[in-house]
Amino acid sequence: MRKHPIIYGLLLMLFIGVVFLIVAYFVASLTGEKRVLSSKDKVGVVMIKGVLNESSQINDQLEEYDRDNNVKAIVIRIDSPGGSVVPAQEVYDKILEVKKNKNVLVSMGAVAASGGYYIASAAEKIVANPGTITGSIGVIAQFPQMKELLDKIGLKSTIIKSGKYKDTGSPTREMTSDEKSLIQGVVDDIYNQFVEVVSLNRKIPKADIEAIADGRIFTGRQALSLGLIDYLGNMEYTIQLAAQLSGIEGKPEVVYPKKKRKGIISYIFQEAVSTVVEELRTEQTGIQYIYQN
Repeated sequence: MRKHPIIYGLLLMLFIGVVFLIVAYFVASLTGEKRVLSSKDKVGVVMIKGVLNESSQINDQLEEYDRDNNVKAIVIRIDSPGGSVVPAQEVYDKILEVKKNKNVLVSMGAVAASGGYYIASAAEKIVANPGTITGSIGVIAQFPQMKELLDKIGLKSTIIKSGKYKDTGSPTREMTSDEKSLIQGVVDDIYNQFVEVVSLNRKIPKADIEAIADGRIFTGRQALSLGLIDYLGNMEYTIQLAAQLSGIEGKPEVVYPKKKRKGIISYIFQEAVSTVVEELRTEQTGIQYIYQN
């Protein structure tokens, strides 16, 4: 009987391919990255954790799930006190875009306040734990003042500027009443944007939102009674609800964004930066959607 090396070669390649897929499947099962190997309908999870200072990574994850036809719904897990205004607005806008194609729900963790709530308001449904800290609808501007310290050590600053307000917020001198009025006007406008967004998405009259939008916080249970969220429940409940709304039967497959592997030097540097950022959090400057505890 003649041997057919081409056929044997093809069979060998097929065998190796099958073995590779089996090994890859088990590795993916251990790492939680099964999305490439399975065509089952999925719920994609996006994590928003800590102070919000940038939006690109979050929006990239949302975009990735939006393009994946196997991901039928998205759950955004928010555990954040908010942060910078523009990143919150950019994530909010991205959710509205993705929501045109897929169900997008929010699961609130320990804290989903200020900018965290701003983002949540864009979702189709908001779920919070009874003890979640949320709300804190408002804007804050902080400008550290070091004039007295500089005077004590004999350090002076010379400023040459092109206009009256160019150095507004400088830590080397007190703010004038005109500058405070200028900043107050900016804060008021950004605050109104926040109130309008919540009123629009939660379908609550603007006057009713303004009555509670003075920076106060609420528990998840209080937020439910005010119409700021839709359900009380944990992350698992939110995932199951997302699956039901998108027509997935039974327990859905849940996928998370792929984690980028980092070298030891990069990891140490990131940890050091994260520690410094956390320590300086209460001293952040500028205008923010942030809840400070």
